[in-house]
Amino acid sequence: MPTSRGVEFYVRTLLAPAALPPGIVAEVDATLTRSTRDIQHLLNEASRLLSSLTRQLGLAVADSLDDEPVRGLELVPLEPRRSLMVLGLGGGGVRTLVLELEGPLERAELEEVAAVLRERLTGLPLSEVRRRLASDADLAWRSAVRRVARAAMAGWSRPVSTPLFASGAIHIAESPEFADATRLGPVLRAVESGGPLDRLMVTSVEGHVVVRIGVDEDRALAGCSLVSYALPGAVRGAVGVLGPMRMDYARSLAVVDAVGNRLADLL
Repeated sequence: MPTSRGVEFYVRTLLAPAALPPGIVAEVDATLTRSTRDIQHLLNEASRLLSSLTRQLGLAVADSLDDEPVRGLELVPLEPRRSLMVLGLGGGGVRTLVLELEGPLERAELEEVAAVLRERLTGLPLSEVRRRLASDADLAWRSAVRRVARAAMAGWSRPVSTPLFASGAIHIAESPEFADATRLGPVLRAVESGGPLDRLMVTSVEGHVVVRIGVDEDRALAGCSLVSYALPGAVRGAVGVLGPMRMDYARSLAVVDAVGNRLADLL
C-alpha cells in the first residue's frame, strides 16, 4: 500500500485536470469578482462555489488577520445610524465592518472621524487597532470618534480571525460511504474543528493543486480525499474540496485550480 505522500505524487503526476467549459470559468470569475475584497467574504464565496461546482464539501481558510497592518481606513455612510468601516490591509486585502452607531453622523463628520483614525491607527496591526479603539484616551474624548470606536468594538466582539469556511456538507452526507451516521458524524466534527484540514491546506506548495487520498492525520478523515490549493502571495490561505476517495478527481482538480487562481488574483 503506497504512503499518502506516494499517492499524492502519483495522482499529481498521472491525473490531468479536466478542461472546464467556458461557462464554468466565467461563473468562477463572475462570482468572485462581484464579491467584495473583504477576505472573509471572498473565502466564504469561494467555499460555496467549490461545493456547487464539484458536489463535494467546499473549503476555504486563511491565517488570522490580527497581525495584518492597517494601510488605509475609510468610513462610508449607509444610513443615518449605520456606517461601513473599510480597512485596507498590508497584504493588499480589505477588512470591512458594518457599524451600528449610537447616534446619526453626517458624511462630513464621518470624514473627520476617518481622518483622526487614520492618523492614530495607520501602520498598526489589527490586534493593536482593536486595543486602541477600546482604550485610547485621545480617541475617547471626541464624541463622534467615540461613537465610531464603540460601534467597531461591538462588531469586533471576537478576535479578527478567518476560520475554516465549509460549504456543502450535504454532498458528503449523500455519499454512500458516509450513509452511516457513525461515519458521517466524526467527519463533520473534524471539519467543524478546523484541524488538521486548515494546516494541511495552508502548508502545501503554493500555487499548485495537491491531492491527498486518505487524510491519515485524522482517523475520522481517513476515508476522505482532500484536493487543495495553497494561495500564493501576501495572504497565507488555501481553498479546496473534501470528499470520498472515489470523487471525480479530474473535475475537482480543475475547479480547485480555477477558484484558487482567481482568488489569488483578487487578494
